[in-house]
Amino acid sequence: MHVVILGGTGFIGSALTRALLARGDAVTVSSRAPGTPGAGDAGGARGFSTATWNGRDPEPLIRLLKDAHAVVNLVGENIAGGRWTPERKARIVDSRVAAGQAVAAALGAMNGAGLPAVLVQASAVGYYGCWPDMAAAPRCGEGDPPGAGFLAETCARWEASSAPAQAMGVRRCIIRSGVVLGPGGALARMLPAFRAWLGGPLGSGRQPFSWIHLTDEVGAILHLLDTPSCSGPYNLAAPQAVDNAGFAAALNRAVGRPAWLPTPSAPAFALRLALGELAEEALLAGQVAPPDRLADSGHAFRFPTLDAALADLLAA
Repeated sequence: MHVVILGGTGFIGSALTRALLARGDAVTVSSRAPGTPGAGDAGGARGFSTATWNGRDPEPLIRLLKDAHAVVNLVGENIAGGRWTPERKARIVDSRVAAGQAVAAALGAMNGAGLPAVLVQASAVGYYGCWPDMAAAPRCGEGDPPGAGFLAETCARWEASSAPAQAMGVRRCIIRSGVVLGPGGALARMLPAFRAWLGGPLGSGRQPFSWIHLTDEVGAILHLLDTPSCSGPYNLAAPQAVDNAGFAAALNRAVGRPAWLPTPSAPAFALRLALGELAEEALLAGQVAPPDRLADSGHAFRFPTLDAALADLLAA
């Protein structure tokens, strides 16, 4: 099939592009800058093309989406890119909502002609709100309402932005992703400290840490694209739930450092001082979001446990 990936030049989009091309699909990746490569080494691959899109204007999307079989909307400014100033928070929300609304407007302007069969809409487990202690955190199911806080409000608006596509007959799947672990992204930022014997839990270490291997993130998206019975929200998080201290211990084991060493953690007060609201919601709190609907739909994880996931990633 022909898949259009909006915001496909990033960490997840590049891996998804390579997986689609490897199985023989055609892929068009949009970026804001003309000529930006969409999937690392995919440039020049058969079936691969790029397009320029500013992330908010529906008019160019009409031509881009016409006769595509599927569209994956990953557009959104990096949430962890820096302290959440009022200006950054506005950009985080606007980048997501504007892109989703543009997708819906472009599909509406097509008047039912050449519509893609499926839209995969990005979101995050932050939709459910934030809990500082895993022991007190609920199991967040896909049918639960959004929680409180900036992340939850942003995810709710993000998901709603492309909702009109459903009324046009486009099957829509929402992917609420945890922290995606791969050769890049969050893991790459953590590894230097852990390899230097300085890795440890953040704050109390009791906060839930929702994670997923990049291979399983991509595999789940492919499963949703390929399975006509799938629609609605899906938690893209590994079945094994861990807290932040458990993640730190597993990563220490994976890099050959004794997990029992009293490695220093980043104190909560220091994180709050440096990063403010970002630390409070994204680092010192988390969610338990089991992938129940994915499992019910027949999807199987390649890396359901953290030790296996880290062993695979660090062996690469």
